[in-house]
Amino acid sequence: MAKNPTGSKNGKKPSNDKGAFATVSCSTEKLLLAALERGGSCLETGRFLISFREGWVEEGIKSLKAQDFRVADARDFTDQAVSLEDAGDAEAMVFPELGVALVGGDALEQHGMSVLDKVSADSPIEIIEPEYFAFSESSGFKSSDFKNAGSKNSEYLRGFLRAASTIARDLGVDLDRDDPDEGPESDAQQSTWGLTHCKVPQSSWSGAGIKVAVLDTGMDLGHPDFAGREFVTRSFVGEPVQDMNGHGTHCIGTACGPQAPGENTQRYGIAYEAEVYVGKVLTNSGSSTGAGVLAGLNWAIANRCEVISMSLGSQSPVQAAYTHAGEAALRNGCLIIAAAGNSATNTGAPANSPTVMSVASLDPNLKPSSFSNHGKIEIAAPGRDIFSSWPRPTRHKAISGTSMAAPHVAGCAALWAQSDDALRGRKLWQQLMASAQELPLPESSVGAGLVQAP
Repeated sequence: MAKNPTGSKNGKKPSNDKGAFATVSCSTEKLLLAALERGGSCLETGRFLISFREGWVEEGIKSLKAQDFRVADARDFTDQAVSLEDAGDAEAMVFPELGVALVGGDALEQHGMSVLDKVSADSPIEIIEPEYFAFSESSGFKSSDFKNAGSKNSEYLRGFLRAASTIARDLGVDLDRDDPDEGPESDAQQSTWGLTHCKVPQSSWSGAGIKVAVLDTGMDLGHPDFAGREFVTRSFVGEPVQDMNGHGTHCIGTACGPQAPGENTQRYGIAYEAEVYVGKVLTNSGSSTGAGVLAGLNWAIANRCEVISMSLGSQSPVQAAYTHAGEAALRNGCLIIAAAGNSATNTGAPANSPTVMSVASLDPNLKPSSFSNHGKIEIAAPGRDIFSSWPRPTRHKAISGTSMAAPHVAGCAALWAQSDDALRGRKLWQQLMASAQELPLPESSVGAGLVQAP
């Protein structure tokens, strides 16, 4: 079983929590501030995730109700698009597509359950584990840190502290700020270096008819490069989908941006005719919780999005909940693609789950980026100084990270999915790896190699 929340003693929360964790509707901001009070570097939210045994979701719901939990179900919401802040007084929220439930930490204790409990073989519950925060893969991570990324949790702690500090100071976000991850703006040319290396320009496929879900900080819905494009949008963090951060707009630009942006701007998008599902699972400060991400995954899988891209995570252990989400995706003809992380250490969650495709970052010389995580890696893609869309008025920006590599794979996956109706789920995973350009580098750094378009 998983450990008790960091920053607590004997599983008890500090007295100043005052039962704030009994329900699942507590906002990310409140959870971040409470965690900051607990110690300043706590990556656990204080809530818990229950993973049910495969096929035992209904029995799991019954078992929670039998113990007098107030239970909400994502199926009670349109398209299963539930923002946890709309869960009212529910003490548990079930994501049926995934076979996972979020439970308030205080509620778990109040109903006589603990992560230390031994689960019997006939129980519908497989495991209870802590919920972790999640951050955009470039939250607070400076370019200078790429060369000195020696601390295992450095990036995620920076993201945590940055998000908490932003909330505490109640600051706004400057869309045209000097982004610490910003690289040099690329000269206008036919295509970005990333698309060129992935052989995107010569592909005859466009992603038409394929649903690509990008779970991130949202999208600048009025971006001129996407004029005339329709988006399916949902927010899972209690904020409008409109992207006030930039990270989500950049990732969507790479995965599904236009074939010809115009105004002498180089091509930066891959699946330019794909149907884009924008799931805002990160706040404008670039922060979220595991359950917020899982809510977006539940929605994307319920809508049978063939490709699901996530450039977010935490330097946390393998989470059964994410593994269940990956299994559910593959069973339903979907594929989850996630950034490996930028801490120059072992792959973080959710990419470290065996059912989620992990993506490492490459530099223009096709060598692993100094910041890119390693270990459990399936494939690699361009991630250094990647030019893509950015919220207005900036419009375009070049930034770096495995966050930028993952949407390259997602875009190419959409092209492969369009090329053959049989390439869904596990078969799409296998095709991406089989078609990758081999690199003379360890598999732990680049996986099968550089992703290639069909």
